[in-house]
Amino acid sequence: MAQNILSGGVLLGTRASVEAGALPVESVGLSDLQEALTRGLDDFWAKPSHLLFLGIIYPLAGLVLGRLAIGYEVLPLIFPLIAGFALVGPFVAIGLYEISRRREAGLDTSWSHAFEVLRSPGIGAILGLGFVLLLLFGAWLVVAMLLHGALFGDVAPQSASAFLNEVLGTGRGWALIVIGNILGFLFAVVVLSISVVSFPLIVDRHVSAACAVKTSIAAVRKNPVTMAAWGLIVAVALVIGTVPAFVGLALIVPILGHATWHLYRRVVPRAAA
Repeated sequence: MAQNILSGGVLLGTRASVEAGALPVESVGLSDLQEALTRGLDDFWAKPSHLLFLGIIYPLAGLVLGRLAIGYEVLPLIFPLIAGFALVGPFVAIGLYEISRRREAGLDTSWSHAFEVLRSPGIGAILGLGFVLLLLFGAWLVVAMLLHGALFGDVAPQSASAFLNEVLGTGRGWALIVIGNILGFLFAVVVLSISVVSFPLIVDRHVSAACAVKTSIAAVRKNPVTMAAWGLIVAVALVIGTVPAFVGLALIVPILGHATWHLYRRVVPRAAA
């Protein structure tokens, strides 16, 4: 009996420590990234969700292009917007994690099941962590605008070509590029650290946001090179996806979202559940 009580106490203690801290994480390599991308592509081909993302991306692209048609004040924000999409991408893709989860479990799966995550017991943690990413995205845009204002003042570009000439052909333009990329890199490191596996973990196991973030940070600490490579892959893919007129994002975002689920599966062992 005493042994049973002790075992029960150890079990409860373990559960409490897991919830309060990080779950165990595995070491992963570049081959795991390739496998995650391959499986993500397979999920996308099996359950295409590009039409859903076209419905989100087209209005956003239309707003940007429409604003350019009547003035060039938004030109300095275009690159920060494109780069900043990576900051909110993990939150935008939550429905894709659910699709991959259901497909992996052999459940009935269609793109409409992406909305099942809204009824998840972890929806509070998902929304809370998503709000943090939105705050970081907003902060990045503010920093980008302040940097541009400090270097170029408040005068709006006269044309797209004039803006490119100023950025690529002047010293302050190159200062904007270098300093902007350094600042953007810092924002990206923060977001990658707190979100690389946190959203799939919440969708899968309904842990708290604190537990998910700590597990994500632990994964980055244990796999710094691999996670840096993953961040670079995501950044390059999103930039490619913006051409032309952001339409490519309708393919890139779903594939990366599904791949993130499979990367999570490689990083967080199932035995830790």
